Amino acid sequence: MTTEGKPIGIALVSGGMDSLVMAEFCKRESDLALLHVNYGQRTEAKELSCFHDIAEYLKVPADRRLVANIGYLKRIGGSALTDGGIDVPKANLGREGVPVTYVPFRNAHLIAIAVSWAEVIGAKNIYIAAVAADSSGYPDCRPEFYEAMNETIRRGTKEGSGIVVKAPFVHLLKKDIVLYGKSVGIPFERSWSCYREGEKACGVCDSCALRLRAFAEAGVPDPLPYEARPDYRREPPLP
Repeated sequence: MTTEGKPIGIALVSGGMDSLVMAEFCKRESDLALLHVNYGQRTEAKELSCFHDIAEYLKVPADRRLVANIGYLKRIGGSALTDGGIDVPKANLGREGVPVTYVPFRNAHLIAIAVSWAEVIGAKNIYIAAVAADSSGYPDCRPEFYEAMNETIRRGTKEGSGIVVKAPFVHLLKKDIVLYGKSVGIPFERSWSCYREGEKACGVCDSCALRLRAFAEAGVPDPLPYEARPDYRREPPLP
């Protein structure tokens, strides 16, 4: 417990829009520490830069920020995000099944790091910004995955640790996250969602498509620069 009377909570912050908004949201119940993980992704440098920008915005001190490196996921490969031999596909939000951008079992690795750190610093809550409905079909973004992880944590940590993984946005749509973020003045320009490297977001990968659709459906301008800005909304605009 901290001097503020709030338990310590670890927010997994990728540098993306969802984790930025989630971290701001979770400040209400926890004294935050922030975890970022480099895993050999194409946009590793950009995401790390955004992580530090987000930490500064949230006023999280340096001793409450942990950057971990698990580059072995790049060596394992199997994902367009980590394997240079696999192209990042163009967006197809109606695609069924697990897309090639899925990094095999990635979120389990991230949560394991967070749990280890939580045991050391006495954190009770671990937050991850998984969104089931708008997650491109990733299996480790489903609510049942986090239910199973919590049982594993209960059995695998010291008795009385009380550590719980929470996915507060898991049942939301991304447009809901945008609307909440706008209502509290989130600086969306500090985040990055694109799967590809570049000065501008590509606008045509699944992650850009999901983000652009969310901002369009919320009626909020996205401040990021894009190479292209297709209209991905679920429903056509009214005449």
